[in-house]
Amino acid sequence: MNRQILCAGLLAASLAQAGEIAVNQVGYAPGAAKIAAVPAVEATAFTVVDNASGRTVLRGRLGAAARWEPAGQDVRLADFSRLARPGHYRLHVDGLPDSPPFIVAADAYAAVNAAAIKAFYFNRASTPLLGVHAGHWARPAGHADDHVLVHASAAGPGRPEGTVIAAPKGWYDAGDYNKYIVNSGITVYTLLAAWEHFPAFFKAQKLNIPETDKSSGGLPDLLSEALWNLDWMLAMQDPADGGVYHKLTNKGFDGVVMPAAATGERYVVQKTTAATLDFAAVMAQAGRVFAAFEAQRPGLSARMRSAAERAWRWAQAHPREVYHQPPDIRTGDYGDDKLDDEFAWAGAELFITTGEARYRPDLETLAISVPGWGDVKGLAWVTLSSNRRKLGENDSVVVKARIMTLADELLATWQASAYRVGMRPQDYNWGSNSGALNRALMLIQAYRLKPRPELLAAAQALFDHVLGRNPLGQSMVTGFGAKPPLHPHHRPSEADGVEAPVPGFLVGGPNPGQQDKAGCPVAYAAAQPALSYLDHFCSYSSNEVAINWNAPLVYVSAALQALTPGAPSTAPAR
Repeated sequence: MNRQILCAGLLAASLAQAGEIAVNQVGYAPGAAKIAAVPAVEATAFTVVDNASGRTVLRGRLGAAARWEPAGQDVRLADFSRLARPGHYRLHVDGLPDSPPFIVAADAYAAVNAAAIKAFYFNRASTPLLGVHAGHWARPAGHADDHVLVHASAAGPGRPEGTVIAAPKGWYDAGDYNKYIVNSGITVYTLLAAWEHFPAFFKAQKLNIPETDKSSGGLPDLLSEALWNLDWMLAMQDPADGGVYHKLTNKGFDGVVMPAAATGERYVVQKTTAATLDFAAVMAQAGRVFAAFEAQRPGLSARMRSAAERAWRWAQAHPREVYHQPPDIRTGDYGDDKLDDEFAWAGAELFITTGEARYRPDLETLAISVPGWGDVKGLAWVTLSSNRRKLGENDSVVVKARIMTLADELLATWQASAYRVGMRPQDYNWGSNSGALNRALMLIQAYRLKPRPELLAAAQALFDHVLGRNPLGQSMVTGFGAKPPLHPHHRPSEADGVEAPVPGFLVGGPNPGQQDKAGCPVAYAAAQPALSYLDHFCSYSSNEVAINWNAPLVYVSAALQALTPGAPSTAPAR
């Protein structure tokens, strides 16, 4: 066993048992709510000290000890929201090691946002990553995907089994080298929603990402990166009938090799209703977004809108084409047999883009929930909420009420939490970090409708949670924080010979299911839901990366940067 890996596992276990002061290890905007979680020690006070000089800049009282069930631990809270002066700090409590250092700065979230976007670039297929853009993580091109076979499950009159098609570009979905439409749907939507809601934040961003089309005259970097995947998605639509293939994949997962060394035959597999509707939704949204960039990409917006409408017609004619994994395909399913949410989401996007009432979903019967790849109805509400001016008065009232009802439920969880983070034991599952950030995303929608400070504070708490304010004392984003993930389940990071993993990836997070424990050479830190995490390449159930997990990290970091008010009026006590 690798000694470094063994030590990493033992360290994680010891941290979970010993307890530390948990803070957002990246930092805070001056006006942000700032909460630290402190083990239930005898001390009753805390201080914030300047990280360089050790000088005390703020004093405060610890909250009463309370039990936080997801970790099975007693915890006290330190509220240092009054700390507004930019600087580098750490938090001190007698009897404990000082917290990891953190910053207070007006642009506190800019670096993690930029890295989270650039992580998509690092997961590009069909292109070399050159040193001028990729630095240490430069690599040759993998998967040209210009010779892709139509699998038997995907065969049709115009494309029989074995037909060769081209579907290059796109992002590798996760730690493997396959590409999936269903997961691309929520991912691209979330990135484009970030652009639609906070364009000023992204317009000035320079990420050292190559243009997808050097003759285009230039696009904002976020849109340029999203377009790399949108171009692939367009190639996944059958031109004969408008249906969309579920995935482009090998027959089985590749080994732990770099993309250029993964040379197995590639296939498009089965057209499905879920994939086609997710495609329709994203292309309708992208048609809106790229309409403003007609000069840079002539005809693209119209092409996307047409593709969306053709996909919608296919789905209407094939309302129950559920994905069934063929016997010879052994890669990810992204199977979903409940499709009313996909119909509602695609309908909402087409309705807002075209203005045609025939696409409008029935808002009276449409539920609302925190979105995920398998339940996308929340995305319909986000789009409707952001486009209320296009709705009738009654619809506008319904949309606002439904968003606020969900936000109030999320707020109640946050307020009842001894850790002051809106996560219950049952919320820790596969991709729990993404679940936390999608909760924050929905709270932010409510804040945009009604800017109540507690809505932003609850969203901030969930963001803080994935950046280190958790009982593991673990940042969950590679390359960020005092204790970032070092061994994500990500083939390029493991196989590239570079000690540090590719930066900017959000790992899945605590998952008490521990579906991979039989194959892992070290044990998880603990069994409790919020502690069930393992920083080891073996841990695909808690330490894998995925594009749909990174997308809400992009959205939430941008939103908090854009929406957090200025510094509080009360200066820190000195």
